[in-house]
Amino acid sequence: MSARLRRVAAILLRLIYLLRGSSARVVPLFAWQAVDIVLWGFISRYLNSVSSARFNFVPALLGAIVLWDFLVRALHGVIVAFLEDVWSRNFLNIFAAPLAISEYLTGMVLFSVATSVMVLVVMVALATAAFGLHFFAMGLMLVPFLLLLFLFGVALGIFGAAIVLRWGPAAEWLIWPIPALLSPLACVFYPLSALPTWLQWVARLVPPSYVFEGMRAVVEGHGAQVTPLLSCTALTVLALLLAGRAFVGVYHHAVRTGLIARYSAETVS
Repeated sequence: MSARLRRVAAILLRLIYLLRGSSARVVPLFAWQAVDIVLWGFISRYLNSVSSARFNFVPALLGAIVLWDFLVRALHGVIVAFLEDVWSRNFLNIFAAPLAISEYLTGMVLFSVATSVMVLVVMVALATAAFGLHFFAMGLMLVPFLLLLFLFGVALGIFGAAIVLRWGPAAEWLIWPIPALLSPLACVFYPLSALPTWLQWVARLVPPSYVFEGMRAVVEGHGAQVTPLLSCTALTVLALLLAGRAFVGVYHHAVRTGLIARYSAETVS
């Protein structure tokens, strides 16, 4: 194994040991997602019982919340891995080692992959057993849907880490509302056409909106179109590049100005 791979593996192994050694870290991985599944599962059943239209709300709503929570879990996987170093004030130890930024970020992303896949399996199993969700009925389209949502979640996580690194641990509260702020533009539970015209143009800049439009098309039996997915891919890659550039730029600024050495529980400037 090359030195680069060993350093990436070390970051990943440290995060796995932290997770394995604390039930307080394990339970939140599944708790909120399980609550969402139960809540939206009963909402979907209720809408099925009162709706006169022959439309099954379970795949449309419950399937959407599974995909959205997968994105949120990808975001949290990166940002929580980063915040572990914030909470323990471990930055000087991490960056005093011969560790490249790309290796540090890769370790966090791999940790996000592991936790996101675990949570996805649990969510699908719960939704299937409790509410009869046929999650894999979307077929092969699930692969690009999940991949694009994961990559965008990672981009949000890296960007959130850059915000905390730049403005200090007190900026942590800016990160947690990001999914809630984005969800109206992501069109998780309703089509893009439900938004005002001017807001539709803004929503088209948010990659998940294409995924959820495609999901609804597949559920309704129309099939997802290739062109919107290509647009989603381009926007997702752009988001990843911008987030990575933001983190690297903030890191160099923190090193140049000595912010890392003065990192504390207060806001830094």
